[in-house]
Amino acid sequence: MTTILEAKNLCKTYSSGKVMQHVLKNLNIQIYQGEFTVIMGNSGSGKSTLLYALSGMDAPTLGSIFFQGTDISDYSNDKLAIFRRQHCGFVFQQVYLNETMSIMDNVLMCGLLKTKEKKEVVKKAKELLNQVGLSEEVYRKFPSQLSGGEAQRVAIVRALINSPEIVFADEPTGALNSASATNVLDVMTKVNEEGQSIVMVTHDIKTARRADRILYLKDGVIVDELHLGKYVKGDKERHTKLREFLERMGW
Repeated sequence: MTTILEAKNLCKTYSSGKVMQHVLKNLNIQIYQGEFTVIMGNSGSGKSTLLYALSGMDAPTLGSIFFQGTDISDYSNDKLAIFRRQHCGFVFQQVYLNETMSIMDNVLMCGLLKTKEKKEVVKKAKELLNQVGLSEEVYRKFPSQLSGGEAQRVAIVRALINSPEIVFADEPTGALNSASATNVLDVMTKVNEEGQSIVMVTHDIKTARRADRILYLKDGVIVDELHLGKYVKGDKERHTKLREFLERMGW
């Protein structure tokens, strides 16, 4: 498999006065092209910190991060912003939509950061909104007029509008009901099947079941991983393997 993202000897330390908190500890990880990777672990294990470091949203204290073979860990803030705009998409538990802009304008705003071809961006936005099951009636609405599931689907479209090679997601279903969560996961699974890499943090076993590979983080270190292969709906053996793995991890 082709490596799209790699971290070597990654460390992240926070200090408060004389107290040092070592959140990530000499961590090594490879993310593969077209893979759906899920990071799990107990609260405080460093999952979100790892996600932000891998995506260039937070600088590591020590170590290097390589995207397609290029070291991005020493990039300036401006260069990292360009990197994220060109190569990454982000989906979070909180959707962070601009409340003063329509749904379509929220999506277009991100698309036009990469290209000035507005007609092409509008066309793609409509195609993506349709793919996630949002009709034209939604386009002119504002975020406050949407359900949680609808808003999260808009956030996914916003993340995909620039055709990123890799999508980062931090608990994207954490605030959703079961039906909305399933809809969001279906969209993410479809995106992955079309070749985009996904790195997702979650506490939810139903969400984790969608992954090709589970990485288990404990006290800032990856202690084990589970390879599940591509998701197949109704695969009971997959669910059993994941349950047994998490039990061994003390989850």
